[in-house]
Amino acid sequence: MTIRHDDLLVDWLGYAGLRLEGPDGTVVYSDPGRYGTLTGEWTPDSPSVGHPKPTDYRPEDGDLVLVTHDHHYDSDAIERVASEDATVVVYDAVYPPNIDRDVNDLDELPYEVVKVNEETDQLFGEVIVRPVEAYNEPNGPHTKSDGEPHHPEGFGVGYHLTLGDTEVFWPGDSDALDGHAELDVSLFCPPIGGSFTMDRKEAAELAEELDPDLVLPIHYNTFEALETDSGAFAADVASRGVPVVLDEK
Repeated sequence: MTIRHDDLLVDWLGYAGLRLEGPDGTVVYSDPGRYGTLTGEWTPDSPSVGHPKPTDYRPEDGDLVLVTHDHHYDSDAIERVASEDATVVVYDAVYPPNIDRDVNDLDELPYEVVKVNEETDQLFGEVIVRPVEAYNEPNGPHTKSDGEPHHPEGFGVGYHLTLGDTEVFWPGDSDALDGHAELDVSLFCPPIGGSFTMDRKEAAELAEELDPDLVLPIHYNTFEALETDSGAFAADVASRGVPVVLDEK
């Protein structure tokens, strides 16, 4: 299901993948792929969870593809969504040789690859890309059994985008951090699965602080550890006076 917001067309592709199309036809993807979400092979761990259905997806129409960290680097998915002259924007800590999956190295991608960090605000065509800190707090609620974060500081980022006249925020795999609430955001796309990121309650609280024009949650129900009650999240956000929509078909 395609969501229309301001002058944007928005699709949750499953897991952390987003497709954004601007008013001038510019297409941006963030964190596409993994777990068979773009190959048609994904199956839920539990029946009837709310999640986009898998399709064999290969539009090759992306002008810009964004990658937040190693866990969301999927070179096959990038080649499925990127156009021939696409630019791939990758957080500078992404290092494919350390990834325990079958992925191509960055220099094997047939596109311009630009590395960014938290100090980089950059214009790509008509799209302003601002990397934003993303991590789990040490000894916080989203850590391993020994208290170490699943996503330590410096491992990844989220992205704040200005596409047309609309500001979009995908926090990446992160807790709700103090700096997030200071951003100007029209479309907020938080992870709500918990376990490795903010959960639905923390995301709802951040949504209230941000006060965006629309909330579209992603990064949930792809596998058991990410299963959550998206309906309860939507009701929670709506009760705070913030518009919210689910894209689960």
